Amino acid sequence: MSQKNETAVLVLTLLITLGLVGGGAWLLKDKIWPQNSQDAGSLLPSSNQRISDRISFGEKFLTPGEASPAKKEGVAALASGNYNKAVPNLEAALKLNKNDPEALIFLNNARIGSAKSYTIVATVPIGSDLNTSLEILRGVAQAQDEINSSKVIKGIPFKVGIANDDDNPEIAKQIASSLIKNQQVLGVIGPAASDTTLAAGTIYTSGRLVAISPVSTSVKISNFSRYIFRTVPSDFMAARAIAKYMVENLQKTKAAVFFNSQSSYSQSLKSEFVSSVSLEGGQVLSEFDLSKTNFNAAKSVAQAIKEGAEVLMLAANTDTLDKALQVVLVNQKRLNVLGGDDVYTPKTLEIGREQAVGMILAVPWHIDSNPNSDFPQKSWQLWGGYVNWRTALAYDATRALIAAIERNSTRVGVQQALSSPDFSATGASGTIRFLASGDRNAPVQLVEIIRRSPSRSGTGYDFVPVIPSGN
Repeated sequence: MSQKNETAVLVLTLLITLGLVGGGAWLLKDKIWPQNSQDAGSLLPSSNQRISDRISFGEKFLTPGEASPAKKEGVAALASGNYNKAVPNLEAALKLNKNDPEALIFLNNARIGSAKSYTIVATVPIGSDLNTSLEILRGVAQAQDEINSSKVIKGIPFKVGIANDDDNPEIAKQIASSLIKNQQVLGVIGPAASDTTLAAGTIYTSGRLVAISPVSTSVKISNFSRYIFRTVPSDFMAARAIAKYMVENLQKTKAAVFFNSQSSYSQSLKSEFVSSVSLEGGQVLSEFDLSKTNFNAAKSVAQAIKEGAEVLMLAANTDTLDKALQVVLVNQKRLNVLGGDDVYTPKTLEIGREQAVGMILAVPWHIDSNPNSDFPQKSWQLWGGYVNWRTALAYDATRALIAAIERNSTRVGVQQALSSPDFSATGASGTIRFLASGDRNAPVQLVEIIRRSPSRSGTGYDFVPVIPSGN
């Protein structure tokens, strides 16, 4: 690398670290993943909030930022039990900001009013990861909206609560304790991070309350509890797909892996990748911990190259994505780059740009992977933009939970329905069935970053499905 290019890369990596560049990626409101138009930089919920303040069925806001007057009036009306006033105000709020899932959930709850309903709760990390929370809530809201519009379950609609766990295991456990005491709650969508799911899962199990995570991928969740399920494939599946592609398609056998030792998800993906590469006849030569305070992207890539690595594998989680993108920039496309689903974000396209072209990522779902599905079209009509795998898998988790409640509307009955060998539900990514381990038996989708104009992302770069060899 020339001295000039090296200087430019160092400047970019510094900007990423300071968070001065990343904000631009989240302006893609109507391109790849529609964002909430509220100001994400506003004051986020405090970690010492009362648990009751972290759960809402429409009587209070959980997402940060300045809401429209119509949304404020709708929420105030819900809080006072004035459902007739809440409905038109929330409808007006959605006309102003159609991609606000919180408003749609509150609207559907207002339409139910005091009538009989089935109750479920989505627990998401609003305070620590607003974007992921909104992506998940869009899937939940879309499923609720469809079911309540068709009234397919004996004419009884679904009420949805929202809980903010900040992806904090201790807070998630307290929320779980609160939910299991509320006997009206028949199931939970979430949590998000694997660490949080594992922590809260013990509480949900004690209360015999099913939780279906749409995004927790750690292998530790398999067989963790009879009451914990997930609609996302485990890291075992993702690692196998990436390792197979590396050896068979790239014809490379030596890799270096970058991971976060403080994240169950990241550790899980890294370990499964190491094992999968070995099974494919390859070898992981180096492991670099992105969580270390003295991590240096340039030195790490140089060391990987010196040791003979041909591929860089990014098993980064959300907290270490910035450091992983430093690796992409410093690499300057010298080695092939692979990655897990947490790298699948607008930020990767915005920051990585030309240096990210050719990257291969393993994700649970892509909007173009199933041309026969009507979910992409329906989600576009509802939200005014393309959605990603988190929305699709949250939609699937909600549809599965609703199908189980239709069979038996008790907590134990929901668990038994989901565990039954003959259980199935139709979701965005196809048929939903669960193994005895709580895992979903589903493949992953490999995607590649390409240069494209016009692009869905608005960056000039997009993620597109990789067509398996032989197809």
